[in-house]
Amino acid sequence: MARLTADVSLGALARYDAVIDVRSPGEFAEDHLPGAINLPVLDDAQRAEVGTLYVQTSKFLARRLGAALVARNIAAHLDGALGDRDGGFQPLVYCWRGGQRSTAMTTVMEQVGWPVTRLEGGYQSWRRTVAAALHDLETAPTLKLVLLDGLTGSGKTEVLARLADYGVQSLDLEGLAAHRGSLFGRTETEQPSQKLFESRLYAALSALDLSRPVVVEAEASRIGRLTVPPVLWAAMKAAPALRLSAPFEARVERVLRDYQAATEDAAVRDALLARMPSHHSRERIAQWRALSQAGDLRALATALMREHYDPAYRRASAGARDLDEITMDGGAESDLDRAAEAVAVRAAAL
Repeated sequence: MARLTADVSLGALARYDAVIDVRSPGEFAEDHLPGAINLPVLDDAQRAEVGTLYVQTSKFLARRLGAALVARNIAAHLDGALGDRDGGFQPLVYCWRGGQRSTAMTTVMEQVGWPVTRLEGGYQSWRRTVAAALHDLETAPTLKLVLLDGLTGSGKTEVLARLADYGVQSLDLEGLAAHRGSLFGRTETEQPSQKLFESRLYAALSALDLSRPVVVEAEASRIGRLTVPPVLWAAMKAAPALRLSAPFEARVERVLRDYQAATEDAAVRDALLARMPSHHSRERIAQWRALSQAGDLRALATALMREHYDPAYRRASAGARDLDEITMDGGAESDLDRAAEAVAVRAAAL
């Protein structure tokens, strides 16, 4: 029989040559273990076909069809994705609950001669671990966070990316969420599901030393369509903030560059502007849409920052506990480097 394990720690997962998810592509896309590859024993259409046959016609016929499909798919994986693996290959295999699909794959792998391990409880074991760490306020570890705050375009993301060079731990929420955290913040990458976002977040936190400060960009409780989990959000609300300050024109230039993916399409711009919060008057939104339709992106960015983003930021940050303000002369690389060094000095003093 295949060996069983319930250990889903990142250290344990790293010991396997491959982590193989045998669920359907749709299940895999919603969420999966870090670094897993998808070798489905039934694809989405096949899984639906077998399920429908099981419910509507015959359990026996459904099992027979399922077995035939599983056998063909596993054979295809042996000839394809697994075709170059030698006799020492040591994979971890899982399905939804650690049941029939992973058992089918591990049974064949054992016959091949590979020392295979099956994840007891399957994907649900991983999901329970992630949910406990990010949703249970009573049992979750204490997070020693420092917020990196500042007006739109002040360079928070660029400074955050430089902190590792100064020995400072950081957590890139926008990168994990594939979104820049504002109405125009979509990137060219589709946002993950909420569960996959949480899996990425848990993996990122697991790789950090939580006894030391972790710098995270100040965000709202939602990043695009994703929600910051309760444990992290509670720590963010209680964390002190370092504020970046940059000249207005430098911020406009950065916004025009960083938000290009969302602003280069006139139809996308217009649709986003139509979704502006209702506290803005129709006349003001009409002015913004007119600038967009005229293609005057610099004037549009200037107006949005003065009339929407900056006031919204000041309302949201009222009463926040500031450690210090870090002032930049402009948006050059040297300014960002100096700001990162200043953040490192202040975080080290905590």
